[in-house]
Amino acid sequence: MLSRLQALALLTCVSAIAGCSGASTTAWQGSVTDSAGIPVVRNPDTGIWEPDDAWTLTEVLRIGTAEGEPEYQFGQLLLAGSIALASDERIILLDAQGQHLKVFSPDGTYERTIGGPGGGPGEIGVATQSSMLMTPGDTILMVDLGNQRVNLYLVTGEFVRSFPIDLAAGFPFRWELAADGRVVAQLRKLNFTGAAGADSMDVITIRHLDGTAGDTLMRVPSGKTVQFSGGLPEWNFFVPEPLWALWGDRMLLATNDNYRIGIYGPGARLERVIEKPFTLTPVTDADKEPFKRALRKAILDQGAPAQMASQLVDTRLHFAPNYPAFAQMLEGPHGSILVQQIEPLANLSDEERENFDFASGSAASRRWDVFDDQGRYLGVLVMPIGFQPVEFLGTAIYGIQRDELDVQYVVKLVIANTAG
Repeated sequence: MLSRLQALALLTCVSAIAGCSGASTTAWQGSVTDSAGIPVVRNPDTGIWEPDDAWTLTEVLRIGTAEGEPEYQFGQLLLAGSIALASDERIILLDAQGQHLKVFSPDGTYERTIGGPGGGPGEIGVATQSSMLMTPGDTILMVDLGNQRVNLYLVTGEFVRSFPIDLAAGFPFRWELAADGRVVAQLRKLNFTGAAGADSMDVITIRHLDGTAGDTLMRVPSGKTVQFSGGLPEWNFFVPEPLWALWGDRMLLATNDNYRIGIYGPGARLERVIEKPFTLTPVTDADKEPFKRALRKAILDQGAPAQMASQLVDTRLHFAPNYPAFAQMLEGPHGSILVQQIEPLANLSDEERENFDFASGSAASRRWDVFDDQGRYLGVLVMPIGFQPVEFLGTAIYGIQRDELDVQYVVKLVIANTAG
């Protein structure tokens, strides 16, 4: 944790992310104050970066094709948990629609397919939400929600074993890999009856590779975007959500109705707070229509009758009055923190609104605020159109990009402006 002297030193210290942003002639215009012993980093709207300092991205690898060899075609790569990197930088992809994993060499050459549809050993069930991690020893952990289990594979293709997912302990809403190699899961108790629950907190906990639970790292309020009442789902878009991200050996936590990010150390101890100004943006009727259309399509794609889809959209879809302050947080290169801005759908072109779907990242923007390892605002990183980052390796960003025909590609970008 920063001492008070270290926190005060931030007022006069202007430096760049080590080896990544270079020096800037612009002094940081924010402040660091002490709140009950916790440094609060208050940032201005303007970052440290001069125009020539901002990170730029260069594409160095693209995997995928609309037509051609089937090994390079993807059915559905989810925005979270669909890319993992082995220790030798081989690329493993989880295709939720194909119900298999694909392994590619570091230069993007197809090597093998792992798993396949089914419920037998090593096979993968049907699920609209699954994820994958690369654990130490190049063992792939694949969350097979269709079969309510976790599968373990080697990168070389061998199936190792499975262990069951105990849904009574909580739905595994999210899986991440900590800096020390431990697997972290966010578990949520789902209430399908709509009755008031005694516990509305999610548990972020260590999960061992034999399926047993380890220490609880933190408890956070359960999100309210999707709930169940009367046995049916209910959607509440843009309501404040608790967001978290692993950041080295620390954790970032925020509720996105405000631009205020807490940095927590061992024992869920608050160590620092990062703030940045933002303005509430109302959700208009023009913003709501693409969501209604996309949700109706998603329900129909699951095989529901048209009348049911329309009824669910008309009666079970609600919107908060304002957009959140931001969409998500990620750990970036060299201890940086990336925070994804929100882009009101009314700002999109007619074509973009017409082709909008949930897989495109909802109201998430191409623009990401970048903070250094002390929490000072550097500036904005602009991602390519249709690109969502998934994995970082040094200054390389691996992510998923959709083209105008909704074809998915895995793209590797490198931060090119490392000298500032």
